[in-house]
Amino acid sequence: MESIQKNVQIKLQTTIDDQGVKEQNEIVETGKFYKRGKMDVIIFDETMDGDFKVKNLITIQNGSVNIKRTGPVSMNQRFDINHRTENVYKHPHGTIHMETFTRRITYKQKSESEGQLSLLYTVRLNGQQDERKHELTLIFKEEDSE
Repeated sequence: MESIQKNVQIKLQTTIDDQGVKEQNEIVETGKFYKRGKMDVIIFDETMDGDFKVKNLITIQNGSVNIKRTGPVSMNQRFDINHRTENVYKHPHGTIHMETFTRRITYKQKSESEGQLSLLYTVRLNGQQDERKHELTLIFKEEDSE
């Protein structure tokens, strides 16, 4: 089984559209990209406000993505095209029940260590009727070895 491990630069952009009010966020971090058979894995630490770190583990397989975050903020969110999934988001101020409906997963690789993952999904928080539209784009590429 083919196995690849590379150090990568990661840019993660998220947009939340809550009834027309848009909130955008972008983080740039360094992490690792692993390819094992038909599964791709991206691991990176995200530095949050207050300088605490949250570990992110993103697993990409055919038609499915899983994002696991551990640390002061934790969640295990699964994205399956045209399916509703549930998870609990834990942070220092409490817990939020999330219901996610995945509309689109697009994953393109330009090379063995460069690619882009896009997710389009809606989220309902704590059983509310109002859905918030989410768009997540993760771009990764091998770090320049200078």
